[in-house]
Amino acid sequence: MEVNYENAQNILNEWVKSDALLRHAKGVEIAMRAYAKKFKENEEIWAIVGLLHDLDYEKYPTKEDHPFKGADYLKSIGFPDFIIKAILSHASYTNVKRETLLEKTLYAVDELVGFLFACAYVQPEKSFSTVRVESVRKKLKDKAFARSVNRDEIKEGAEELGVDLLEHIEYVRKALLEREKEIGFGK
Repeated sequence: MEVNYENAQNILNEWVKSDALLRHAKGVEIAMRAYAKKFKENEEIWAIVGLLHDLDYEKYPTKEDHPFKGADYLKSIGFPDFIIKAILSHASYTNVKRETLLEKTLYAVDELVGFLFACAYVQPEKSFSTVRVESVRKKLKDKAFARSVNRDEIKEGAEELGVDLLEHIEYVRKALLEREKEIGFGK
């Protein structure tokens, strides 16, 4: 199968029915595109990796299966090894070492996108426009807020990517803001 955005979108829609997971995938795609542009990398490939990183999570949410089942499927239809490795490396428990900029970026944005979604949800406008970095930093310390988001991975991701955490948060927030209507935010 040809690796292109349209085919990736079709694969995602075949595997994922949950609106929340589709929106998360799109949010990670948006963040990946923004970083690809910043790093002068292939935006379509980075978007595809972001879009498909949790491909199997709805059907196979356990650590024994996710992201392995999705990676196996993508390999079976001819996706290149570097995309599969990036997807495998976004989950620390796979023990697939993150070595490339693509892999480190996916890890850095995945949990952060989920956390920023939670921060936007509690805004009256349900928009990233009113989410402030300082507020996000405070919420990261509040273990009760968005408790399913792994704060250590957000911090580790920024460190591995070699970016300041607050600058990273702001960069991803701005990327999400630019396309927030596509992911169900803003009035």
